[in-house]
Amino acid sequence: MGLHVPRENINDLRAFVAVAQESNFTRAAARLGVSQSALSHTIRQLEERLGVRLLTRTTRAVATTEAGQRLLDGISHHVEQIDAQIDALGTLREMPAGTVRLVSSELGISQVLWPKLQPLLRENPDIKVEITLDNGFNDIVADGFDAGVRRGEHLAKDMISARIGEPLRYIVVATPAFFESHDRPTHPRDLADLPCINFRLQSAGRNFQWEFRENGHDLRVKVDGQLAFNNIFLVLEAALAGFGCAYMSSDLAQPHLEAGRLVQVLDSFCPHFEPFHLYYPNRRQPSPAFQAVLGALRSRA
Repeated sequence: MGLHVPRENINDLRAFVAVAQESNFTRAAARLGVSQSALSHTIRQLEERLGVRLLTRTTRAVATTEAGQRLLDGISHHVEQIDAQIDALGTLREMPAGTVRLVSSELGISQVLWPKLQPLLRENPDIKVEITLDNGFNDIVADGFDAGVRRGEHLAKDMISARIGEPLRYIVVATPAFFESHDRPTHPRDLADLPCINFRLQSAGRNFQWEFRENGHDLRVKVDGQLAFNNIFLVLEAALAGFGCAYMSSDLAQPHLEAGRLVQVLDSFCPHFEPFHLYYPNRRQPSPAFQAVLGALRSRA
């Protein structure tokens, strides 16, 4: 005889899926908009009702048991489909409604997501957008996001993607005062002899290698210095304070270049890169809220 879960317990199953996908009660509670204690109580009741342990809890993480993984594999797609169908009911409303969860680097947020989403959100109060800042290469399906933002060359092959920005150029900058006491580099290899401000890829556990192009070939350079940040705006602040050379988007540096607070070097080695793209899985009918967000982000205005 198989297990029978009454229809009224779909929220309990949704809670279980959230905890299993997040591997963390705190994050799952925030995702569901409930308290951590209420979520723990819901999971305990579900386990008691099914008569099996679904999750193992330690001080550091939450993991599925064998039974829990089997349940997750069997129902997660169906729970997502139910949520999608509920969201799709928004087509019967005058205005789209629902929550869209996005993950992006801070540059993607500041230069694309936030400027383009503000008009949409003002005009559509029933659309909710959750934006998570992460500079890593997220598995958006496993992490429970509707879509992510990456440069075009880093897109996974099994994802749908849509261009949402202009081509990007990354440049090397420092203050005029810095170059009064240090030689200006004439080749990217010269950066090895200069104090540089690193950008830390936290999820990868390493510093970002600066990317250049010489005679049509890609060139990556490791740099060193006193400082490393996992936030590009702090890299900018450190550069403005004279702590060394920094590598950043030309759009981010431009106001400071125009004001004379920064100067650019190695211009001929700094290439253009693919623009930001929104990427998402081809696994279900997009909700009206997601379609509205996608339309706003694809706008060239």
